[in-house]
Amino acid sequence: MTTPSDPPTARSGPRAEHVVPARTLLATAAALLALTALTVAASRLDLGAVNAVVALAIACAKASIVALFFMHLLYERRFPRVILVASALFAALFVAFVVFDTTQYQPDLRAREAQAPPPAR
Repeated sequence: MTTPSDPPTARSGPRAEHVVPARTLLATAAALLALTALTVAASRLDLGAVNAVVALAIACAKASIVALFFMHLLYERRFPRVILVASALFAALFVAFVVFDTTQYQPDLRAREAQAPPPAR
């Protein structure tokens, strides 16, 4: 049993508390800052259709780091991880449906834009 004067440690049990070392938190913050700089650098590059894919990949990496370290999912049991992964997969599926739907109608929109008279000034 621990007393109030004991340093915090990880205990076993369903409500075990986990103390993340400061070194881990600083490394996590540094990784997030580096990924933010990478996001800014990628936004200044013209990668064509890949811009959105690169931006979403970087955003997913940052979200994963936040979920794993700041939300302590790395130290949890399996169920919270399964819920996180399932939620991410469903979100990716919904984004894919929107992208597929948008690309389906893109040729029709381009043809309509080509036929429309130019706007009056």
